[in-house]
Amino acid sequence: MDTKLEPIVKTIQEKFGAALEEFRGEVHLFVKPEQIVEVLTLLRDEQNFELLSVLNAVDYYPQTTPRFHVVYQLTSISRNLSLQVRVPVNEDNPKLPTVTGVYAVANWRERELLDMFGIEFEGHPLRRDFPLGYEEPQFTFNFDEIRVQKPSPKE
Repeated sequence: MDTKLEPIVKTIQEKFGAALEEFRGEVHLFVKPEQIVEVLTLLRDEQNFELLSVLNAVDYYPQTTPRFHVVYQLTSISRNLSLQVRVPVNEDNPKLPTVTGVYAVANWRERELLDMFGIEFEGHPLRRDFPLGYEEPQFTFNFDEIRVQKPSPKE
């Protein structure tokens, strides 16, 4: 582990009880879902991790507890450091709080995780809790049928 990361990791472990894993020189901190916003806020404001460079998930199917790890890769450009924060999420309730208030770039990436893995982000500004419409696509063979169903401007 990079000597500059040691005090940061120690702070997160003491304050949040985070588990530490090191693999090939990369540091992974595991935190609980309800802690993620506070952990990322602390890392951004007090430790200068100004960039959320990756927000992704890993699916460990057929394992169900936890089935997913949501991965937050943080980068401190000013200190030349990288740190990975992971949140284990169970299959039966795949929900996390949104971190868009901490890193605005999470907006698009959280929507992508919803689409790809079914992981919901509570408090997300663009959550999909409405029907998609189920509109039949228009082709040359069904053009007349679709045209009748579509609203047209009044003349």
